[in-house]
Amino acid sequence: MRRKTPAPPSPLPQRQGVDPVRVRLPYAGDWATVGDYLIERLSGAAPGVVAGMLDSGLVVGADGHPVAAHAPYTPGLYLWFHRDLPPEVPVPFPLDVVYRDSHIVVADKPHFLATTPRGSHVTETALARLRRELGIPTLGAAHRLDRLTAGLVLFTVRPEERGAYQTLFSERRVRKEYEAIAPYDPALALPRTVRSRILKERGVPAAGEVEGPVNAETVVELAETRGGLGRYRLTPHTGQTHQLRVHMSVSGVPILGDPLYPVVTGPVPDGDFRRPLQLLARRLEFTDPVTGVEHRLRSGRTLRAWESYEEWAGQEFP
Repeated sequence: MRRKTPAPPSPLPQRQGVDPVRVRLPYAGDWATVGDYLIERLSGAAPGVVAGMLDSGLVVGADGHPVAAHAPYTPGLYLWFHRDLPPEVPVPFPLDVVYRDSHIVVADKPHFLATTPRGSHVTETALARLRRELGIPTLGAAHRLDRLTAGLVLFTVRPEERGAYQTLFSERRVRKEYEAIAPYDPALALPRTVRSRILKERGVPAAGEVEGPVNAETVVELAETRGGLGRYRLTPHTGQTHQLRVHMSVSGVPILGDPLYPVVTGPVPDGDFRRPLQLLARRLEFTDPVTGVEHRLRSGRTLRAWESYEEWAGQEFP
């Protein structure tokens, strides 16, 4: 069994807070040249793009020197290049920092801003924006929030410490509390603990409940009511994709502004900032694994539908 060795440091700098792409050539394969492999691996790129990058010297090795398309295929070789960064619609809301020290940054993420680069959201993400705004190129995310969910996200400053903070989440040693606005149903007995098995298939927008061992648990409490709406306090004991949105939907009180639950209505187009999902990561509480400090952090954001349903329902942004 081949021992896993750390990748060498990137010879390319970040661009707009985004890391270069790193590719390692597989040990198993019969490609004759580096170009043959990259053209096959990056087959989703437009015709001629990969060949053009190689010809222009934009693909480099660990020494920072360009790697030619005709270079012999070398198993295990690391390569780097910058992805094309097409223009993105700016998310016109501030990304506030609620806590910062030499080890972590906790940000209060707005709705519509992805946590980390993914798909069509690359530079307009919390990670890329914080790297640019704070001048911390080593910043990494310890966990993620959905793009449509607002609230607290923990980032790490030092790459060598990131695993310790990620372990807090994987071992469920972080207390997370969310707030949601949804219809009020007086017939729904609360508080209640929702337990089920949730499956999110790759390429399918919505997750769903399936038969099998429980892998998702949420405590749902009603904080207060106003008219036909309820303000709910949600405490997840697990971290499945879309868990809170699924559990509120199956309880008969889907979260306002949800484009997936209970019915998939299609993705929210980029640039449409009306009617944000009324879900907020309100609190994060944990013992810092590096410093031992007890952190009790709270989002300063509010959910607009609770303050003024009419404004939220008919809101327009310039």
